[in-house]
Amino acid sequence: MGNREEKRNLETIPVGSLGIISLEGCRPLGEKVDKYLVRWRAERESEHKDSLAFAGYQRNSYLLEAKVPRFGSGEAKGMILESVRGTDLYLLVDVCNYSMTYSLCGHENRMSPDDHYQDLKRIIAAVGGKARRITVIMPYLYESRQHKRTSRESLDCALALQELVHMGVDNIITFDAHDPRVQNAIPLNGFETVQPAYQFIKGLLRSEQNLQFDSDHMMVISPDEGGMKRAIYIANVLGLDMGMFYKRRDYTKVVDGRNPIVAHEFLGTSVQGKDMIIIDDMISSGESVLEVAAALKERKANKIFVFSTFGLFTGGLDKFDKAYENGMIDRVLTTNLIYQTPDLLRREWYVNCDMSKYIAYIIDTLNHDSSISDLLNPNERIQQIVAKYKAGTL
Repeated sequence: MGNREEKRNLETIPVGSLGIISLEGCRPLGEKVDKYLVRWRAERESEHKDSLAFAGYQRNSYLLEAKVPRFGSGEAKGMILESVRGTDLYLLVDVCNYSMTYSLCGHENRMSPDDHYQDLKRIIAAVGGKARRITVIMPYLYESRQHKRTSRESLDCALALQELVHMGVDNIITFDAHDPRVQNAIPLNGFETVQPAYQFIKGLLRSEQNLQFDSDHMMVISPDEGGMKRAIYIANVLGLDMGMFYKRRDYTKVVDGRNPIVAHEFLGTSVQGKDMIIIDDMISSGESVLEVAAALKERKANKIFVFSTFGLFTGGLDKFDKAYENGMIDRVLTTNLIYQTPDLLRREWYVNCDMSKYIAYIIDTLNHDSSISDLLNPNERIQQIVAKYKAGTL
């Protein structure tokens, strides 16, 4: 990246004094983002630093104190402990952090996505319209898996987006939305879904030696038809072929609310002897991705790398440990956009892709009301890092 930050945003006046509220479940990520911003702004030489428009531009921290205390009944309220008047406010929330707890009538209750989302609304309500602009950075989009209606059912993601906008949120930034078309629910507001493609590729290059990036030695795989776009993008920027699986389902049965998968069928050229990049937006239990890995191994694939923005690992890590021991998978790369257990971070097969610098770039740029288009399309950065890797200078 070098000095890219020096080239960003120096021409425009900030929208308002920068403020970040990291909800409790997103604290570690928020603190990392803050460190980058503090460092860049301390180093950034601007002759306007002393002017009114840049008041509070350089600070020791942009994080504002906020909390959500609970009553014994489990009810709660949002509190902001310092002034937010006139600030350009960024709220960070991780709705997947199940490690957070609160007391409910003497019992310990783990926080669900619903609880985190409710806390976010409490903090927005505490702002009380005083901020100049509110941007919600919600990496895992709340209820994003409930994005379309197939029978009489609720459209939770669309409802949540409309509710946030109704409460005064100007922009919503999410990562790798399960289906970006949910933004149709709020067509007049800012909605960005950001892809961590560059961070995945960087993570892979740093963790693996002697990879050959050409269509004779590597291939990108989408584990289902829904994730085709992601796979096509990675395949195009790396100059590789792509293949996909589709799920054959038994429509005569319903198990756990869905038609059970009978088999994963493959479409694509031969995978024999090639390294595989399987890319998906999330690993939930992980069954799908491990079945796909097994199917690729049956077809004599070489190494298998799994890229997934959100590693939920709802079924624990044992299945992945076994798959790694059996040589079924080589690496699993997920981001720190959602809670990661200490156990996961210790795993030999796991590569953590840190997104804090990227989020800091986005916040810094938006605070200056500058375009983030170049941040949303990482093609150039990917080409540079792959060239370095090939030249052995990474």
